[in-house]
Amino acid sequence: MENEQVQPVEHLYEARKSIFPRSVKGRFRDLKWGILALAYGVYFLLPWLRWERDTGRDQAVLFDLVGRKFYLFDLTVYPQDIFWLAGFLMLAAYLLFFVTGIAGRVFCGYFCFQTLWTDVFVLVERLVQGERPARIRLSKQKWNAEKILKISTTHLLWLLVSFITGLSFVLYWGNAPELFGDFFSLQAPFAAYATALFLTATTYVMAGHAREQVCTYMCPYSRFQSAMFDSDSLIVSYDAKRGEGDKGRARAGRNLKTREVRAEAGVGDCIDCGYCVQVCPTGIDIRNGLQIQCISCALCIDACDTIMDSLEWPRGLVAYTSERQVSEGKRARLLRPKVLGYFAVLMIIVTALVWSVSHQQKFDMTISQVRQPLFVTLSDGRIQNSYEIKMNNKTGANLMLAFSLDGLPGAELDMGKFQAIILAPEQRLRLTARVRSHPDLLGEGSHSFVFRATPFKRDDLQEFMQNAVFTTP
Repeated sequence: MENEQVQPVEHLYEARKSIFPRSVKGRFRDLKWGILALAYGVYFLLPWLRWERDTGRDQAVLFDLVGRKFYLFDLTVYPQDIFWLAGFLMLAAYLLFFVTGIAGRVFCGYFCFQTLWTDVFVLVERLVQGERPARIRLSKQKWNAEKILKISTTHLLWLLVSFITGLSFVLYWGNAPELFGDFFSLQAPFAAYATALFLTATTYVMAGHAREQVCTYMCPYSRFQSAMFDSDSLIVSYDAKRGEGDKGRARAGRNLKTREVRAEAGVGDCIDCGYCVQVCPTGIDIRNGLQIQCISCALCIDACDTIMDSLEWPRGLVAYTSERQVSEGKRARLLRPKVLGYFAVLMIIVTALVWSVSHQQKFDMTISQVRQPLFVTLSDGRIQNSYEIKMNNKTGANLMLAFSLDGLPGAELDMGKFQAIILAPEQRLRLTARVRSHPDLLGEGSHSFVFRATPFKRDDLQEFMQNAVFTTP
């Protein structure tokens, strides 16, 4: 026992290394800023956009859970239109497949919420703490007044952005000006505070702390993206042949300042400055080839182009290219079976959604037979069946309806005290109708007939018909 040696513990997981992205200027960085400004403008300002309607709230986009309807500008979505959501999700999925097949993970690099909010959080961090070298020094120095002030200011601003994000989401679910006032006067529903708190916490954690770990470990897209890639998909790639030469890359020292001298020495155009690594939000080295962490943000392209411009050398050492272009020197094929297949499915989904939305029924009526009891025998020998009628007026005006039967000999329709029904704009109504008929006129079993609802003084609406079944013993 005395001679036993304690074996060192092997760590199964490497500790996370903090990433301090460096700022960069270039066409792709400008494109990302433009998309970010557009996305933030839409997300934060859309709840405040007013939109005049004949009925309902004057808010352009409003998810009215109490009224069980969604307002999207001039379109009103009801629970019966839930299949539109399925169509929209299919559209988003195939659009993602289509774009990925052509341009790789551009969604991750330019449009993903995680990327957009992380960009803003990194910007806040840079404005408060300084550029990359200053942030690295700050993280290594001992805690003092300067470090406490800068770190606390950074986190307070992160929390502020996170809170505005959560609050803005809540404003979509009610009249924004009214809900905003109720929120800060502590009169808003509990769900509003719970949702804002949840989104504040998740935004703060994901964009402020997790960052690249979300893209690397949590997001499933990075895992199944290879199924959508092919040799013609555009990827961010490093030209190893040009950058490495025969003897690898070398810094631009005193004797290796021109391309001609470097070519004679057998070294490539890469001066090993590390700029492409420093600007990468996931901390990878694109010179090691395509990696699962790469989100195709192309900031490494801007970084490399900046260095090439300063040296007056051609751009393109790091560029958007394809495996076919790298290996065979041929241009990527845009029109190929997989991409055309995705495009065809997209067109079918878009066409179906547009047709469905443009042909939305202005009046819904469903009729279901009451099963308990299925029928009743009256004192005069007639059989009575009961039906539940559900109606929904989707128009912006009053709708007056008269009901009748067709296809049931000798039938009598009893709507109670109502001879006609008047539905207010966007009103839903549930009624019980009773149908009576003599079994001698019908015979035994089930008999199909038609409920008719005839609108009065509405040239824009046709007669509504709904099939039903009358049961006799």
